Amino acid sequence: MAGAITRSELSLRSVVPEHMTAVLAKLTAVGCRIVREGDSGLRIFPGDTYKATDLKTMPFPGFPTDMQAQFMALLTLAEGNSIITEMMFENRLQHVAELQRMGANIKTKGNMAIVGGMPFLSGAPVMATDLRASAALVLAGLAAQGKTTVQQLRHLDRGYEQLDEKLRGLGAKIERIEMLDS
Repeated sequence: MAGAITRSELSLRSVVPEHMTAVLAKLTAVGCRIVREGDSGLRIFPGDTYKATDLKTMPFPGFPTDMQAQFMALLTLAEGNSIITEMMFENRLQHVAELQRMGANIKTKGNMAIVGGMPFLSGAPVMATDLRASAALVLAGLAAQGKTTVQQLRHLDRGYEQLDEKLRGLGAKIERIEMLDS
């Protein structure tokens, strides 16, 4: 998702592509090209533009709820309207308000979100409400124009070890700032 949202070619190693078929299919549907490299590698080629697509979270092998927030961040930059239906968990759309702070055009009704694509997102201070929202906000921040500050990183750190260092290793302009309690 990081390669797609920043429009950067990215190679992944030590993955099980068969576990990612629903996500890879949706990345292809929006305009990415995915090339398999050996048994456990993938290369993601981003599109010049992205098309809207609808998705519904489902148990494996369907689209994973754990990727819904990150894919929503990508869809904020797609041309047209996408509909995301969260079928697995209640309250899994809490990241919507934070993406809206960045200028995203998203409307929710119950477990559905209508994501209207925008030309760009704007950097803003945002609050991570859970693990998946944290990842989505970091990705949105990487693609946004201007500075994005993601607060409450304890959620992110619980599921993504040293994500900032890994993204910096790929060329991202990202830094972790420790906030002192007043």
